[in-house]
Amino acid sequence: METESEPYVRLSTLRQLHQVVADLNTARSLADTLQTVADGVVAGLNYELCCVNLVRPDGDLVVAAFAGSTAAEALITGRVGSRASWDRRLSMADAWGDLRFISHTEGWVLMEDDVPQWHTDGPAPRFEDEWHPHDRLYAPMYASGSGRELLGVISVDRPRNGRHPGPWGQEALQMYASQSAIAISNARLRSNMQRALVRLEREQQALRASEESFRQAFEYAPSGMAIAEMGGDQHGRLLRTNDALCRLLGRPASVMRRYSFADLVHPEDIGTLLRTSAEGGRAELRLGRRDGTYVWVSLRNSVVADTADGPRFLLTHVEDIEERKRHELQLAHRASHDALTGLPNSAELRSRLSARLCERPAAPGPAVEVAYGGYETPGYDSQRDGGYDTAGYDTAGYDTSGYDSQRDGGYEPAYDSGDSGHDPAPAAPSGYGGSPYEHAHEHGFGFEPAGVGPYDHHVHIVAPTGGDVDDGTKGLAVLFCDLDGFKSINDRFGHHTGDAVLIEVARRLTTGVRDGDTVARLGGDEFVVLADGLGAADAADLAVRLRNAIIPPIRVDGRAVRVGASFGIGWAECGMSVEEVLNSADQRMYVEKRSRAKVHRRAG
Repeated sequence: METESEPYVRLSTLRQLHQVVADLNTARSLADTLQTVADGVVAGLNYELCCVNLVRPDGDLVVAAFAGSTAAEALITGRVGSRASWDRRLSMADAWGDLRFISHTEGWVLMEDDVPQWHTDGPAPRFEDEWHPHDRLYAPMYASGSGRELLGVISVDRPRNGRHPGPWGQEALQMYASQSAIAISNARLRSNMQRALVRLEREQQALRASEESFRQAFEYAPSGMAIAEMGGDQHGRLLRTNDALCRLLGRPASVMRRYSFADLVHPEDIGTLLRTSAEGGRAELRLGRRDGTYVWVSLRNSVVADTADGPRFLLTHVEDIEERKRHELQLAHRASHDALTGLPNSAELRSRLSARLCERPAAPGPAVEVAYGGYETPGYDSQRDGGYDTAGYDTAGYDTSGYDSQRDGGYEPAYDSGDSGHDPAPAAPSGYGGSPYEHAHEHGFGFEPAGVGPYDHHVHIVAPTGGDVDDGTKGLAVLFCDLDGFKSINDRFGHHTGDAVLIEVARRLTTGVRDGDTVARLGGDEFVVLADGLGAADAADLAVRLRNAIIPPIRVDGRAVRVGASFGIGWAECGMSVEEVLNSADQRMYVEKRSRAKVHRRAG
């Protein structure tokens, strides 16, 4: 039966419990919270000793706080007990609600486990509910929720009234343990948040430092840099450019934002740009300057993200390689052109000619080749005659024995688009006039049926079939030129004069052909002209015109020297090799040279 004063005792205890619970929420850190829990048990629940064991991330429990004895606090604070030992104690104990009690009569089995403990010896209990120094009372603390995760264990000792706690005392300790668990969870959450905030602040500082470093590296880079949109309707639009790129292209940054690289690239390089727009892409191409010129640059792309899942941008590094490209072009020109005259050399001539021929001949038929002087070779057989046949050679069509440059100064060659039917073709990048397949398609020559093999994409080059008579067939004429009298000039006046003569002859030959034709120097005093889209009469007229251009005197160091020229006209035709084509024209030239010598002897 309750005594009259007991309600007042309970009310006082409730007030103390309320105060210590309130103190739990004022702690600033997890360590402060744990110590407040231990101090509250001693101050508000009338126990002399309290130990708070906290579960570590590895599952074991560490003595995190102690109250009631400085000697005991110094001895066991920070010591660890294994989770297995704690589970054994809690499982063997008597359940007082959520509390666990182990009597001194059973505690002897726990003397050898690794749970840190502090106890003193004392006399045996004199009555049934008297507290013994070896009694153990635990209040487990569980996280809120259905999982009941164990956060720690409060261990109490020495009740001040010397007795086991009654129902009210057990409920008060159990309630306090529940509130302590909430306070510990909140303290952990605050601690984690504080650490996260510190980490976030450090990351933001590092990000700001990184952004500043990137900004300075971007803005003050010695080579061009640009950031462009990636994906969407505005893919490729320039968002940001540095000063180096603006200076390189002569455009201010405000104007650059109106463009993409596709708007600035040379039309011939747009395909190269599209093929290298992905991450890690590299390209060498030309970008347009404000003044309308183009500069060679090297582009190197990388993809950067604004945030983890944010938009992606294309970072492009632009390096000026104009000087290197100019040097490369100069080296390539030197490798493919004659050092003295600047004309394409023998290797370049063969390369250009080879690019026009295939190994498969056109439909079989008589091949007719016209040489300067008007002969035809209806019996031509490349296997039998080595590339030419002189059976039909005739020199009656042209006589040079009485040539006089003053008298014939008014000569107007038939090599004219209005007079001879020879149509000049526009210049082409390959060095030839017009389309590679011009005229052959027009007249129905050389078409392969669909699906016949590797040449079904190729329109064959064929030769005219009518000698001097222009039958409308156009072909690729090969004019082989050899200078007459050059050796005597070289021997008499020296190589300096000979070189000057060769340079002037090269200039006169180049001036006498169309922009798309090729004039090449094979070596020594031998030149070759490739002229596409000519009929037989056109080629003969061109040979006359070029020979008449070479014959006038050439002044070198105050003296006038003269050279003549012999031309042989061959025709490039699919099924012939490059050497066969050149040998054919070469041999025609020697036939012409010998025939002219005979004419001079008869005239003499």
